[in-house]
Amino acid sequence: MMSRLARLRGDCRHDGPHRRIRQGAGFTLLELLVVMVIIGLLAGLVAPQYFNQIGKSNVKIAKAQIDSLGKALDQYRLDVGQYPTTEEGLDALFTRPQNEPRWSGPYLKKAVPPDPWNRPYVYRSPGEHGEYDLYTLGRTGQPGGTGEDVAITSW
Repeated sequence: MMSRLARLRGDCRHDGPHRRIRQGAGFTLLELLVVMVIIGLLAGLVAPQYFNQIGKSNVKIAKAQIDSLGKALDQYRLDVGQYPTTEEGLDALFTRPQNEPRWSGPYLKKAVPPDPWNRPYVYRSPGEHGEYDLYTLGRTGQPGGTGEDVAITSW
């Protein structure tokens, strides 16, 4: 009798074979919203770090490309006796300039690539900082800046 009374009140410690399964078992809307908020917060913390790494990678790529172009310019000068003029530009590393019999290029395997922000590198010869200036103005395309916005130069 006591067992039957306890079962009716719902405080029986042993459910036995008559245990009921809740109809429509699953997640409530509130539980789903909480999970979505947690995922959103995690994405908000991870995404800036990820995009910051992309910016740092672009700066490293620009430095490596400027270094590679500088080596090609030095090889051009060894063969021709001078760096390409500003008018000839970096294209002289891949395509023979007119009236240049000593050109032994191409000095690059492919045409000059744009910088990582899809703008052409700036080349001047003679330069203000050396025999030539080779640089990119970074993500913004404006002088100055820090991080991904900094100008990356050959000097």
